[in-house]
Amino acid sequence: MTSPRLEIRLDRLRHNARTLVGRLGSRGIAVTGVTKATLGEPLVARAMLDAGAVAIGESRIENIERLRSAGITAPVVLIRAPMPSQVDRVVAGATISLNSEVPVLRLLADAAQRQGRRHGVILMVELGDLREGLLPGDVAAVVRLVRGLPALELCGIGANLACQNGVVPDATNMAELSALADALDADVLDAGSGPRLLTVTGGNSANLDWALGDGPRGRIDDLRLGEAILLGREPLHRRPIEGLHTDVFRLVAEVIEAKVKPSLPWGDRARTAFGPAALPASRGNSHRVIVALGHQDVDPVGIDPPAGLTMLGASSDHLVLDAGARGPAVGDEVRFAVDYSALVRSMTSPYVAKVFLEGDDAGEDPGVRTEGSEAPGRPGRAARAGSAEWFPPREVTT
Repeated sequence: MTSPRLEIRLDRLRHNARTLVGRLGSRGIAVTGVTKATLGEPLVARAMLDAGAVAIGESRIENIERLRSAGITAPVVLIRAPMPSQVDRVVAGATISLNSEVPVLRLLADAAQRQGRRHGVILMVELGDLREGLLPGDVAAVVRLVRGLPALELCGIGANLACQNGVVPDATNMAELSALADALDADVLDAGSGPRLLTVTGGNSANLDWALGDGPRGRIDDLRLGEAILLGREPLHRRPIEGLHTDVFRLVAEVIEAKVKPSLPWGDRARTAFGPAALPASRGNSHRVIVALGHQDVDPVGIDPPAGLTMLGASSDHLVLDAGARGPAVGDEVRFAVDYSALVRSMTSPYVAKVFLEGDDAGEDPGVRTEGSEAPGRPGRAARAGSAEWFPPREVTT
């Protein structure tokens, strides 16, 4: 099998999505499954929808078009504000878009009229993270404007936190969003001008501690979940979520050099292609392993090698590891865990093959990483030979 490759266990992804859909559903909150980290991969979208997600969230119109071309007919939400230059494509592909700018809303209305469609709109509200959103005091006027545009349908309001400045979703800011929804509905009833808001989408995977904790949910009835489903972790502290798999994705790379070398470089030193080079610690001679992986393939900071291997650095095409007293041989494969940044980069890289696998997930322990139990000094070969973590899955063809 080719490498580098990203192995994607769809059964474990489906388990994560189904588990979160169930936990949040018991609290009256639906899940929009976000596929943007996988570039709108239709197999991932179908797994989320099969698990009970009510819609798919995507940030790029190109990914939405990919989903539609693959036959995905479920509601798709454009979760990044539309570009004015793309409004015709947005209306044609997305069921709903998240918006915060009046000029763009007018352009969407014009595009929808030209196409003979109605386009759904969720207005985003700024709650302190200082990324996208209308200030709370401006929302009512924009609600009235949207309801006056016949080609647009106001579907609700929403918010996004934790992405720009790390502001934590909590009882205070979620209650503010709920109170705003109640006030907008009261205005509608007083004016007799239209239906109540249908959706109040409170945020992303960072909302899970709040949503699954004690206390009322208020009007929040939807969350847009990507990282929690894909990686089994909450993004605020990167902690594993109980009962979820943290190993849906594994990045596999092949060893192209394995030699005993000194731990310290020699000669005059300057900057590397990717910035200043840190001087490594002196450890004498050790097995140093190079795998065919680099910055063009992945964010090296975001990958975690198996037990017994220590990352030393990366260039465009080479990743250097310290294997201690013994290491894998040339031709062996090494499996890496990935964080969100590494996942996005490896999914984007044309050099990384994407391999979708299905297996029998019953009876397995969610979130347990088995690399540490691999044969000493041969992490790649042990995993390839058939670790309990990965086999026997079957490859899924697209």
